[in-house]
Amino acid sequence: MEFLSGFNKWLTWFDDKLWGLPLIIFILVTGIYLTVRLGLLQIRHLPKALKFMFKNEEGGTGEVSSFAALCTALSATIGTGNIVGVATAITQGGPGAMFWMWLAAFFGMATKYAEGLLAVKYRTVDESGHVLGGPFYYIERGMGKNWKWLGCIFAFFGMCVGLFGIGTFTQVNGIANAVGNFFDPNMAHTISLFGNDYSIAIVITGVIITILVALVVLGGLKRIASVSQVVVPFMAVIYIIFGLLFLGFNVTKIPGAFAEIFQSAFGFKAISGGAMGTMIIAMQKGIARGIFSNEAGLGSAPIAAAAAQTNEPVRQGLVTMTGTFIDTIVICTMTGLCIVISGSWNIGLEGVAVTTHAFQSGLPFPAVVSSFILMICLVFFAFTTILGWDYYGERCLEYLSHGSKSAVMTYRWLYIVAIFIGPYMTVAAVWTIADIFNGLMAFPNLIAILALSGVIVKETKDYFKRMKNQI
Repeated sequence: MEFLSGFNKWLTWFDDKLWGLPLIIFILVTGIYLTVRLGLLQIRHLPKALKFMFKNEEGGTGEVSSFAALCTALSATIGTGNIVGVATAITQGGPGAMFWMWLAAFFGMATKYAEGLLAVKYRTVDESGHVLGGPFYYIERGMGKNWKWLGCIFAFFGMCVGLFGIGTFTQVNGIANAVGNFFDPNMAHTISLFGNDYSIAIVITGVIITILVALVVLGGLKRIASVSQVVVPFMAVIYIIFGLLFLGFNVTKIPGAFAEIFQSAFGFKAISGGAMGTMIIAMQKGIARGIFSNEAGLGSAPIAAAAAQTNEPVRQGLVTMTGTFIDTIVICTMTGLCIVISGSWNIGLEGVAVTTHAFQSGLPFPAVVSSFILMICLVFFAFTTILGWDYYGERCLEYLSHGSKSAVMTYRWLYIVAIFIGPYMTVAAVWTIADIFNGLMAFPNLIAILALSGVIVKETKDYFKRMKNQI
C-alpha cells in the first residue's frame, strides 16, 4: 500500500509538470508561429471552411466524407470537457480563463489546419481503398524514414490513451455517475458487486453502454463515422439550443458577463499587487483547458481527417480547422457565459455541479428538467468520445502492428471489456496515467508540424493560387 501511495503521488507530480507551462507554451507558440506564417488563415478563410464542412468534394479518394471525418474527430473532442472542463477552468482561474480559452482556440485553429493538411498529404491508401494516416505517417513520410521511431512513440501513446483512460474508463464512469446521480442520488437501490455496493441505475447504465459501444465499434470506421455524423450534430444542436435559451432569457446580463471576463483576464479586478498573479492563473487554467477540450496540437484529429474523401490536403485542413471553432468558440463559450452570468463559479461548487447550478438558475424550467437536460448532454458527449477514441486507438495500433487485422480485432474486444468495467473503476491512477499519455502524444506531433511548416505554407499558397486561377 505504501508503494502504491508513493506511485500515485509521483504520477500526480509528473502529470502536473507535464501539463504545466512548458507543454502549454509549446502548443501555443506553435499555433502563433503557424498563424503568422499562414497570414491569419483562420480569419480569412473561416467562411470557406464552414462551407466545405457540408459540401463534399466530388471524386475524392478516401473512406468517408469530409463531414463524416469531421464528425468522427468532433466525437472525440466534444466531450465532458465542454461542460466540466469549462467549469473547472472558471472556478480555478476566474471568468478571465474564458478569454485565454478563446485565445488558445484562435491559435489552435491554425494548428488544427496544419494537422488536417498533413494528414491527407502523407496518408496511405491501399488497393481496397483502406486509408491510414495521421501524425505517425506525416512523421515517417514527411520527415523521413530516420524519424519513424518518433511516429511509433506517438502511435504507442495514442493507443494507450484510447484503451487506458480518456476513451474508456473516464467516459463510461462519467456516464454511469451522471445517470446514477440523477435517478438514484441517495443510493436507495443498490446491488453488491466486486465487494462494493453500486446503484442499480449505474449497473444498468454500464451494461447498456457496453452493448451500444460493442454494436458500433465492431463495425469499424464506417459504422463509427455513420453514427458520429448523426449523433454529433444532434447532441451539439441540443446543447446549443438550451444554451441560446439561457442567453435569451438573460440577454441583458451578457454585456456584463463579457466585461467581467475581460477585466478578470488581465487582473483589472484584483486588489493592489495581486493583479499579475490573478492574470497568470486565469491564463494558465484557460489555455490548458482550451487545449484539453479542442485537442489542437495533440495529434488526434488528423487520424480521422486522413480518412476523408478528398484529393486536396488544404481543403481538408480547412474542414479540420472548423472542429476547434465549433468545440471552443461556440460550445465552450456558451457554457462559460452561462456560468459567469449565473455566478455559479464562485459559490463553492465544483465540476459538473457548477454548470448544473447555472442551468437551474438561468432557465425557466423546474430544476429537475434542467438537470435532466444536462445529464442527457453529458451522456451523449461522453458516448461519442468513446467511439472517437476507439477509432484513434485502432489506427495507432494498426500502424504499430503493420496492419494486423487480428491485433485490431483484439483491441476492439479489449476496448469493450474496458467499457464494461469502467463504471466500477475507483483507482485514481488510471485517470492520471491517461492524462499523462495524452500530454506525451503532443510532443512528437508538434515537432513534426514545426519541421514540416514549410510544406504547409507551400501547399496552402499553391492551393489558393490554383483556386484563384480557376475563377
